[in-house]
Amino acid sequence: MTYRRIGRFFGAVVVTSWAMLLCAPVPSASAQPCPDVEAVFARGTGEPPGVGGIGQAFTDALRSQARAKSVDVYGVNYPASGDFGSGIQFAETVIQGIGDAVNHIEATAANCPNTRMVLGGFSQGAVVAGFVTSAVVPEGIPAALVPPPMPPEVATHVAAVALFGKPSDQFMRDVGAPPIVIGPVYAAKTIDLCAPDDTICNGAPPGPPNMAHGAYGVNGMVNQAAAFAASRF
Repeated sequence: MTYRRIGRFFGAVVVTSWAMLLCAPVPSASAQPCPDVEAVFARGTGEPPGVGGIGQAFTDALRSQARAKSVDVYGVNYPASGDFGSGIQFAETVIQGIGDAVNHIEATAANCPNTRMVLGGFSQGAVVAGFVTSAVVPEGIPAALVPPPMPPEVATHVAAVALFGKPSDQFMRDVGAPPIVIGPVYAAKTIDLCAPDDTICNGAPPGPPNMAHGAYGVNGMVNQAAAFAASRF
């Protein structure tokens, strides 16, 4: 994978993709009765539509921790493309995920004000979820052409944020993207889990994902994150 090629395309793709998102309709929350809890999860690179394997393990654990509370699950609708070599794909896929997640969270907060949301993501999905919490537009992205960060009051509807294998600052620099900074109103409610040998998130030189990067569903960390989230609602 030629990671450095991504930087040459990132700014232009951000402008065009965010401009398209500004014109996109905001989806309404489901007509079904509002759940007590909703998990909004962005899957990892290359996983099929839905929440992915790590997301499924996490949401299963969350349901078991929620006891009598009803728990719905929303899989962030985005490509989760693994075609990093083309450069453009990385920016497009992440931006689509951010737009879809923000629209869904804001619609749910407005239409189901008593629902407690848990935002989560794995790998590329953790990039999406992390940027969703941002309090400011990342440096290098034209602020006039992007939707503003979510209003602080939306954070009161988000009980917790769970990130698995979030790419390190080194990884993000090497793909020409800004680092992920969790917004201050989300920081205390965020659990950011990185397996010690996971070279995507531990700051090691980036390369293909290793076994540790795919082990969150079996290494106990999904249960740790579910317990953290459940303790907040």
